[in-house]
Amino acid sequence: MSEERDPKKKPPDDKIEWKRATKTLYIFLFIALAIIILSQIRFGERENDIPYGRFEKLLDEGEVAKGVILDQIFHGELQSGENFRTTLPPYMDSEMLDKWREKEVAYEFKIKRPDLGSYLIGMLPWIFLLAFGFFILRRMQSGGAPRGLFSFGKSKAKLIVDNKMNVTFADVAGADEAKEELQEIIAFLRDPKKFQKLGGRIPRGALLLGPPGTGKTLLARAVAGEAEVPFFTMSGADFVEMFVGVGASRVRDLFEQGKKSAPCIIFIDEIDAVGRHRGAGLGGGHDEREQTLNQLLVEMDGFDPNEGVILLAATNRPDILDPALTRPGRFDRQIVVDRPDVRGREGILRVHAKNIPMADDVDLKVVAKGTPGLAGADLANLINEAALIAAREDADVVTMKDVEHAKDKIMMGTERKSMIINPEEKRSTAFHEAGHVLVAKLIPNTDPVHKVTIIPRGRALGLTHFLPLDEKHNYPRSYLEGMLIRLLGGRAAELIVFKETTTGAGDDLEKATQIARKMVCEWGMSPKLGPLTFGQKEEEIFIGREITQVRDYSEETAKLIDSEVSRIVNEADDTAQRLLRENRDKLDALATILLERECLDGDEIDVILQLPKQESSETSSQESLNEP
Repeated sequence: MSEERDPKKKPPDDKIEWKRATKTLYIFLFIALAIIILSQIRFGERENDIPYGRFEKLLDEGEVAKGVILDQIFHGELQSGENFRTTLPPYMDSEMLDKWREKEVAYEFKIKRPDLGSYLIGMLPWIFLLAFGFFILRRMQSGGAPRGLFSFGKSKAKLIVDNKMNVTFADVAGADEAKEELQEIIAFLRDPKKFQKLGGRIPRGALLLGPPGTGKTLLARAVAGEAEVPFFTMSGADFVEMFVGVGASRVRDLFEQGKKSAPCIIFIDEIDAVGRHRGAGLGGGHDEREQTLNQLLVEMDGFDPNEGVILLAATNRPDILDPALTRPGRFDRQIVVDRPDVRGREGILRVHAKNIPMADDVDLKVVAKGTPGLAGADLANLINEAALIAAREDADVVTMKDVEHAKDKIMMGTERKSMIINPEEKRSTAFHEAGHVLVAKLIPNTDPVHKVTIIPRGRALGLTHFLPLDEKHNYPRSYLEGMLIRLLGGRAAELIVFKETTTGAGDDLEKATQIARKMVCEWGMSPKLGPLTFGQKEEEIFIGREITQVRDYSEETAKLIDSEVSRIVNEADDTAQRLLRENRDKLDALATILLERECLDGDEIDVILQLPKQESSETSSQESLNEP
């Protein structure tokens, strides 16, 4: 298990074992190589190679004194004392031996025996192959960290001690309730007797729930920075490997480490990787992931409870977690970390802007009001984009203009000024967006218009943005009907001016149909069908999304549903067309100026239409057509 430790402290035992094993391996290879080299060195005088023809000549002249025949090689010595060797013919007959005896050559035959050097030479490729395989296996088992040979089941958790995390609760904004819950857990670990004197027990676990980017992992990092107890952190995906049983073994090892360091906190990020609902795996009850989950359930609340070990986990898919995992006794607390409100957004912006030089005209309260629906990660990205835009202009500080530019880029998309649009398409886009704006100005129960542009952004040729006056959590029927009329205003303008529609209204129609169908099937807003819901959703546990919908109603009801959806959308379309026909002069005036200016804000729109100024145009925008 890799740990963050003080350099003065003694290294862990697994690192010492790894160094010893590596040192032993290097010594063994060095000794083997030395034996091979030494075995090839022949002590004594060097032998000269001579051809067999010269050997016969020397033999006839009586120059050959003696020799040893070894594996068809004649190792001889001349009368002068010089050593030589020659290769004999593949056959040896009695005449050759008689000639040697006649010339008084002292010879003898020897059988070649394999020496250690030759044996090691033959084994050398295998030695290097095994050494390389041993090294690779060690690296694979430990994920690059030094571990033992059989450390598949060892936990990969990272231990944070001595408050080495530089993130504290002061760096977290927009999640006050979650911070209070977590601070209470930390206080319990620091002084458990304060809570136990009335018979209370320490919570077994806390589950952080919320959409992506809301700061669940950041809260866990703040807990690690604030806690005065050991903090283990691990990802849910780290439990599962290609080998069967590794996940369960790592869970056991993780909690064993926790018991040794108790009281402590164990944090598992993205726990849905191992905590999904059981019973739907292709492997049945022997699925590796299910074995890991079963072991996790036992360790959290089994026959042998873990006292002093609190499990902290985070996920953005609580709906797919196994019920046995989320019950009290395992995760006693479920802490919701939702998208921040306007005060939370302001706090988050201030946290991320504290190290960035801001101009005096930057009002983060105004920015917070204009960014409804954005999560903490989005707001951090907004401040970063503003700093990059200011740096691109070689500015010394970030101005409000830079912040507005960054906000429009994040919420509306990047401007595509280089995109070539012919005049007819541009005129059609201008009337389309003018239709959205004018209808929104003429109907009640709708969000004020903040900005309209015909400059292409993202995948859209034009955009109309609206700014809600306040945070909305429930949507009344009148608001939804106004949203439908606003959505269909662009298509109605095209039909009135050009006597035909374009594909530019495709996204508007899709959203309008979705809202109308939800009004009928989910929210009970159809007088004919009454307060009923239709269509039971099914989710594939491993996919975790709605992929099918069970029809729990008859064919006649299905026809009635389609009829009501069609009626709601058509009524909204008729209203949009009626309003635009009655105010055709304002539609033409707005579209003409939009063609010239390409971008208009709420104040300019009010001047053009000569309508009373709508409230809240000072702040920035929420993307229009926000589906509830």
